[in-house]
Amino acid sequence: MTSAKTAPKFARRQLNVYQRPADVSRVSSALHGVSSKVALVPTMGALHAGHRELLRRARRLPNTVVAASIFVNPLQFGEGEDFDAYPRPLERDLEVLEEVGAELAFTPSVEDIYGEDTGITIEPGPLGAELEGASRPGHFAGVLTIVAKLLNIVRPDYVFFGEKDYQQLVLVKNMVRQLNFDTKVVPVPTVREHDGLALSSRNVYLSPDERQRAVALSAALTAGAHAGRLGADAVLDAANRTLSAVDGINLDYLDLRGTDLGAPPVDGEARLLIAAKLGRTRLIDNVPVLLGAAAEHPDDGSPEAGE
Repeated sequence: MTSAKTAPKFARRQLNVYQRPADVSRVSSALHGVSSKVALVPTMGALHAGHRELLRRARRLPNTVVAASIFVNPLQFGEGEDFDAYPRPLERDLEVLEEVGAELAFTPSVEDIYGEDTGITIEPGPLGAELEGASRPGHFAGVLTIVAKLLNIVRPDYVFFGEKDYQQLVLVKNMVRQLNFDTKVVPVPTVREHDGLALSSRNVYLSPDERQRAVALSAALTAGAHAGRLGADAVLDAANRTLSAVDGINLDYLDLRGTDLGAPPVDGEARLLIAAKLGRTRLIDNVPVLLGAAAEHPDDGSPEAGE
């Protein structure tokens, strides 16, 4: 996992802000015309250290212009979710982009992206109805639709996603592969607070007491990961024991899956995922887990998190 305090600083670059999709497409085409590459970091704004790390990773690519989109996508919010209340500090977000060294910001309105017609969406397949999709019907159709639109508008050579939204990452990879987008998906490990809580724009909704109890989510995942050599049942047992010691956590799911979010292997790399509510705030998190013999010999060809 990545700490928000360890990433290197970069010199500022001039930030160019565009709202119209046609303008962004024109600039991207011009950049490709002079053999520059484009890296895109899609965001919904309210930028925090996790977003900064995505942008910093993009900055490390040679001969690459870093672009970020800021768009709160209505299609991925379900009934009763926090679309209207979702934070939109645009001016501060643009300052963050300039501080980190992004060169292009795409800040469209809902009308710019969808106009009056949202009748066509990207179907995520069966995985889109599991885990997050079971609790948030239609969420991943909205996610994949906006990602597909951004990839078609910006035409990036690389697109960066954090591993905190692991199911989203897997589905985006599936879409890019199956629909033949000419873009490389780059995953970035989850950035965490000093006590282990995964950074999220929704953390600001937590009361001080809820914030303190929220650490149990990452603690449970850590306990589960440490039990990996004993097998899948031991992983879930260890995680559940940690959660049961803390009151006020309304668990949605705690599940162990393979890295593709299919069934976990007996021996090999897996993913432990959690979603829970504290008060009215719903949080998600996940960690990689090495199961069975892979945990006994983690360097024998096992991929590192984020690769």
